[in-house]
Amino acid sequence: MSKRSEGATPGFLVWRLSTKWRVAVDRAVSPLGLTHAQYSLLASLYGMQRSGLRPSQRRLADHTGLEALYVSKLARGLEASGLLTRTRDPSDPRAVQLALTEQGREATQEAIGIVQKLLRQLLSPLGGPDSPRTREFTQALSVLLDAPLDPFGTTDPETEQS
Repeated sequence: MSKRSEGATPGFLVWRLSTKWRVAVDRAVSPLGLTHAQYSLLASLYGMQRSGLRPSQRRLADHTGLEALYVSKLARGLEASGLLTRTRDPSDPRAVQLALTEQGREATQEAIGIVQKLLRQLLSPLGGPDSPRTREFTQALSVLLDAPLDPFGTTDPETEQS
């Protein structure tokens, strides 16, 4: 553990790691004209499309954890850049479906390769992406992401059932 991390709370360490990751991804994908948030949206859309889905902005927002309004703003900018298309959902005229263009698929594939290399660097102290420590770390992160958070303190986590 680094001297800077001694005595730090888990919340502070999660914040520092997420900030470190966001900044690193921003720098890594900036030569492609992308930000971390744009990359997250494109890579998620890429994965969903590969699974045969054509998600709505709302579904993509839920998947990425980004606010729906922010996804809408990002999607409009990415559409203007020619990386994705936005169309009305034929089954729900209020919903907007997203799809990558060919240019968007190519840019996303390139960005994914760059970010995967960065992820290998991040995970190397744990033994790399396929190590037992990385699997444990990933499982712990998943547990924390699934834990409900109530910023207003209206629920008691000790008595809340899962």
